[in-house]
Parts: sequence; structure tokens; C-alpha cells
Amino acid sequence: MSLLISVFAILAGLVIGFLVTLCRMYKVPVLNRLAIIYVSFIRGTPLLVQIYVIYYALPMVADWAGMKLGLPISSADLPPLAFALTAFTIYSGAYLSETIRAALSAVDPGQMEAGYSVGLTTWQTFRRIVIPQAFVVALPSIGNNFLGLIKGTSLAFTVMVIEVMSNAKIAAADGYRYMESYVDAAIVYWLLCIVFERLFAWLEKRSGRYRSKSA
Repeated sequence: MSLLISVFAILAGLVIGFLVTLCRMYKVPVLNRLAIIYVSFIRGTPLLVQIYVIYYALPMVADWAGMKLGLPISSADLPPLAFALTAFTIYSGAYLSETIRAALSAVDPGQMEAGYSVGLTTWQTFRRIVIPQAFVVALPSIGNNFLGLIKGTSLAFTVMVIEVMSNAKIAAADGYRYMESYVDAAIVYWLLCIVFERLFAWLEKRSGRYRSKSA
């Protein structure tokens, strides 16, 4: 479950982060100010507090959508996983928006002009030229964010999601073997981080080759 939450949050967070970055880069009226507040709030408050806010706010939103908009949804339909996915995605999106903004800023502005010169639209230039180069720059930070999410999922037990930490607490309570259970949980998180740290290191090497070829 920890991996599911982390993978979903990093992928959805990349989408949110990219949209937030565009709003800030192009200074879209209203949305730019909202994006700044969103990033500032998420980066300035603890993840645990955000999880609890989502835990109590999401059912209210679901009930409102069911009553006012006629959608077939209510707070009773929300599984615990929905709270965790929402909280971690919102959290991830704010941090990744800063990563993406820095990566896009690192790309030579002349790349946009080069795209326009061969007849590409703004979106085509972004998709074919700017984003691939920015992704190479952002990859190390994305990897660090992902490792942070894996460790952060230990807080998902607060909203009754059964993951590594939850299983450790259950095992500890059943057998009164608290030290062993928490050490086991620590080892699981450690091994997961080692595996994905090496995966991202491999991806960085691969992207480095792409970078050298394109240069």
C-alpha cells in the first residue's frame, strides 16, 4: 500500500505541479495568486496536519457534491485510501511544482524560439523540446521527492490505511513485541528506499546519456 500511495502521489503530483508552474510562469490572473498560496501553505505546514484536514474536509465536500450537484457520492462511500491518496497528492504537487519551475527555468529560453522558428506551436515546443530537457534536470529532485513520499506514507495509518507502519503497530500490539515490529518496519522502508534510490540513479545515468547526445 505504501508503494501504491507513493506512485500515485508522484504521478498525480507531477501533473498538478506542472499546471501550478504554468500558472505561476505565465502569471495567469487569479490562478497565479491561488497557486502561490497553495504552494506556500503546503510547504509551510506539517504533512500530518494536512492529512487530518483532508480527513475531515473531504467527507464534507463529498456530501456537498452529493446534495447540491446531484452526484452519486457521499462521505460514507469514501474509503480510507481516498484520504491518503488525496493528501499525499496535494502535498506532492506543491513540492514538485517548485522542482518543475526550477527545471523549466534551467532550459535555455532560446529553445522556445527555436521551436517557433520551425513552425511549432507553444504546446508542441513545450512537449517536444522543453519538457524532455527539463525532465532531465528535474529527475534527481523527483527521485528525492519519491523517497520522501515512501517514508511519509508511515503517517497514512492515522487515517486507518493499512500499510507498513499499520502492520507494524498491529503486530506489536498483538505480540507485545514493539521493538522487533518497529525495527522490521524500519528495515522495510530502508530496503524500499535503497531499491528506488538505485532505480533513480540508473535513470539519471540514462538521461545523462540523452543529455550528452542532444548537446
